[in-house]
Amino acid sequence: MQECLKFIIKGKVQGVFYRKFVSIAMNKKRVIGYIKNLPDGSVEVVIKAKKGSDITEILDILKEGSPKSKVESISMSECDEKVDFSDKFEIRY
Repeated sequence: MQECLKFIIKGKVQGVFYRKFVSIAMNKKRVIGYIKNLPDGSVEVVIKAKKGSDITEILDILKEGSPKSKVESISMSECDEKVDFSDKFEIRY
């Protein structure tokens, strides 16, 4: 069973190659989903995960970020909308 998880990352995460860093790391882990900037300066990450799977590695990637980024908080929730996924992790605009 698959579930959709949404993460909102706040801090210094725009204009510091955060999306590129996360995209490369997620593709290496073969995670399906996307990352995009939000108007309020935060970043949204949506992934497709197996129900009940361990997301520790995902959270580690999101916390680490790029060398110039500074993550202050990460909130997680289940997606409440229908999401169309491609077959890889991508940066959306």
